[in-house]
Amino acid sequence: MRKIAIIVAGGTGQRMNSAVAKQFLLLQNKPILYHTLLAFKAADADTALIVVLPADQVAYWKSLCEKYPEIMLETPHQIVFGGETRFHSSKNGLAAIDSSQPCLVAIHDGVRPLIQPSTINKAYDVAADKGNCVVSVSSKDSIRLWDSTAKAFKSVLRDDVKIIQTPQVFELNSLQEAFNQPYSPLFTDDASVMEANGSIIHLVEGEYTNIKITTPEDLFLAESILAQPK
Repeated sequence: MRKIAIIVAGGTGQRMNSAVAKQFLLLQNKPILYHTLLAFKAADADTALIVVLPADQVAYWKSLCEKYPEIMLETPHQIVFGGETRFHSSKNGLAAIDSSQPCLVAIHDGVRPLIQPSTINKAYDVAADKGNCVVSVSSKDSIRLWDSTAKAFKSVLRDDVKIIQTPQVFELNSLQEAFNQPYSPLFTDDASVMEANGSIIHLVEGEYTNIKITTPEDLFLAESILAQPK
């Protein structure tokens, strides 16, 4: 079955204290977004890539593609304008897919460049078998929930807490059906859209290194991880 990856990159540089949107910042002297795209091509060279960007960032990305020609040579992709929220951006990416043939669609954060190709393939394989798959990791921290009735914190078993990551992979038709729902602020990610439409989500173990780069500390950590011997 054909594979498509929608890379949603709608961030800004606000929490980075940067005038440049975080997905365009350099990681090992290449844009973060390039590393993200390269991971999907490393997983399967036949995967079609769709990049969703805010309309006012497209020109800058195209200028980076000219500055770094390896981006289009190694990770050719289609560009789609983003929307008001993550929900609308994912929906715009879906609208760019030819639905005449079945396929599996991965939706991935543009600022998660350290995703391992092996994890990408594992997520696609589970989705092919079960209809969907979401990458996650278990919490390494102790967790407490506030009980507003008892006015006290309740402990939670760490093994019962899952930290949700991307990619999140779905069968195209079910994903399109879910995104025909009206928008809700409860849609915190693409899996929550599917759950609201009645789907049971299947999780697969990811890596703790699959971080989302949102702060300067995250960028420093990503540089350190990539500097480690393979």
